[in-house]
Amino acid sequence: MQTTIRLAPAGNASPAGIVCGVGAGALWGLVFLAPELARGFQPLDLTIGRYLAFGAISACLIAPRLRTLLPKLGRREWLDLAWLSLAGNTVYYILLSAAVQTGGIAMTSLVIGFLPVAVTMIGSRDRDAVPLRRLALSLLFCIGGAVCIGWHAIAAPTSGSLTAQATGLVCAVGALVSWTSYAVGNSRCLARLGGISVHDWNLLTGLVTGAQAVVLIPVALLVGTAHHGSAAWAWFAGLSIGVAILASIAGNALWNRMSRLLPLTLVGQMILFETLFALLYGFLWEQRLPRPLEVAAFALVALSVVTCIAAHRKLPRTSKGEVAVAVPV
Repeated sequence: MQTTIRLAPAGNASPAGIVCGVGAGALWGLVFLAPELARGFQPLDLTIGRYLAFGAISACLIAPRLRTLLPKLGRREWLDLAWLSLAGNTVYYILLSAAVQTGGIAMTSLVIGFLPVAVTMIGSRDRDAVPLRRLALSLLFCIGGAVCIGWHAIAAPTSGSLTAQATGLVCAVGALVSWTSYAVGNSRCLARLGGISVHDWNLLTGLVTGAQAVVLIPVALLVGTAHHGSAAWAWFAGLSIGVAILASIAGNALWNRMSRLLPLTLVGQMILFETLFALLYGFLWEQRLPRPLEVAAFALVALSVVTCIAAHRKLPRTSKGEVAVAVPV
């Protein structure tokens, strides 16, 4: 899911804002840990569980306004919601879960860490395009980070077979492409929407994603081979609800709060806490310290994001000097 937020004008960094940003990253990082906590379940199962829960929560939150919203939604809007939900939620989380379970949390989180760079470089072409030469440094860091990630995953696999590591890397890149296409497409939809708030559009996306999860239940039953006891299903249900509430609801709320307390340049850099916490959870889960290539990859990812943000400081202004920015949830 994605939300568009209103950033406060540049000013002094608020300690409360920094705490909110760190908290949002800590909660979003849990998304990468969930597939490991429920390794007995397939990526399709994890996706259905998470988005059934999130769809139910979205339905409860939007129910009081649904009657007034429905007349504003035409065929085009429903088609947009369908493919955005598919690309940004369903397909994305299937690929991310598969990447975590085959390639590990560290590699997956590092690849997904390029999301801000990928979205900014592609999505910004719709508006005030930044000359490619201004992105040269960011691209250089991006390539360096990608080389470190690829080398660590393929040439020196730390867990599982070489085939599993390669599969995980491919799935992680696929998740990156899927979410990037969603973020750019969603930004374009928001630009032309009239009479529908960003908050309601987000809840509608969650509602449609929940409907897609229901449709996928027969598919999961057909392809599923594992049998689970009642205790395993209870754990799976609790994990799904927990991820939906913590990552999609609480994490989003903390990020929106932070966006009103911190200047733009700092807000962009706070996105890196999601990758940092995902890596931390991964190392704790595997009970090990980061390896040199992982440290180098994270440093290059961070430098790529920071330099990309610096190249895009002049963003389209909204009313009262605020800036509209889209972030993942």
